Amino acid sequence: MGAISMTWSLPTLTSSKLPRVNRYSGMAFATVNKDTATLGVKVTEGLGKLPKVVLTSSHGSEAELYLYGGCVTSWKVGSKDLLFVRPDAVFNGQKPISGGIPHCFPQFGPGPMQQHGFARNSDWSIVDSESVDGSPVITLELKDSPYSRAMWDYSFQALYKITLDKNTLSTELKITNTDKKPFSFTTALHTYFSAAVSGASVRGLKGCKTLNKDPDPKNPIEGKEERDVVTYPGFVDCVYLGASNELYLDNGLGDVICIKNTNWPDAVLWNPHLTMEACYKDFVCVENAQIGNVDLEPEKSWVATQQLSVGKSIVVMHDEIGSLQKNAT
Repeated sequence: MGAISMTWSLPTLTSSKLPRVNRYSGMAFATVNKDTATLGVKVTEGLGKLPKVVLTSSHGSEAELYLYGGCVTSWKVGSKDLLFVRPDAVFNGQKPISGGIPHCFPQFGPGPMQQHGFARNSDWSIVDSESVDGSPVITLELKDSPYSRAMWDYSFQALYKITLDKNTLSTELKITNTDKKPFSFTTALHTYFSAAVSGASVRGLKGCKTLNKDPDPKNPIEGKEERDVVTYPGFVDCVYLGASNELYLDNGLGDVICIKNTNWPDAVLWNPHLTMEACYKDFVCVENAQIGNVDLEPEKSWVATQQLSVGKSIVVMHDEIGSLQKNAT
């Protein structure tokens, strides 16, 4: 399999207008760890000896991402990892990393090219790194290569900006057409959340048009979501068209994750149930998606953002209030 060449150094960066910003000027990879530690950005060796970036905010939250696939694999607030990586995930630079937040680009799902496109099994490069008020920010880049052009013969640039704050993990995906001809694409962020599947639920989907891929993925059943609270009672693979830009996932583990977005018009819920017996009970997928084609003219860009914020579930808050009241008496 072909691969995009790795870039280990960052360019010299210009000054920023953001308040209290520390920036990382271009330097060789060998000095990255020492010189960027104060910025909360550390490049290190991950599983399978793949390059991994560790982000640490001044508030104590932490995230990890691999340059292979541009995949965020961990997001910790306190000691709890809110993302999930499957136990069968491989880190060999040959297959996509199964878990975290993989990219689906320039194709979501099956189609003329390989499943979910090529972005999740290509090497991304670091092009920018900074710290804003104690929050580390890193920007990755993916460009066309002989490998991508064998499947999708266009010149493009994908920029993926990741920001870690106290209780929030934010991303911005910018796709630019650098070709001389227009192209179309679909895309998604295939986010795996740690969960107790029997207690997990999603709010904010009521009224959406649905494309239910159970029982036949090739012939989805059209419908309308009538439930206020959507659960994962068994195999779930459902597309929600025209979804709200604010969904709420109760992960069944005591947390509610608010999933806000701009310009991700659709959502997908997925859990493989018994087809992945080893781990299906431990995660659910809630994916921001662009199911319909984006038609992009030369030199034009498409931008979408996602913001994940974590808080306590009502059940946990109720238990904590009860415990405080009990201790006060």
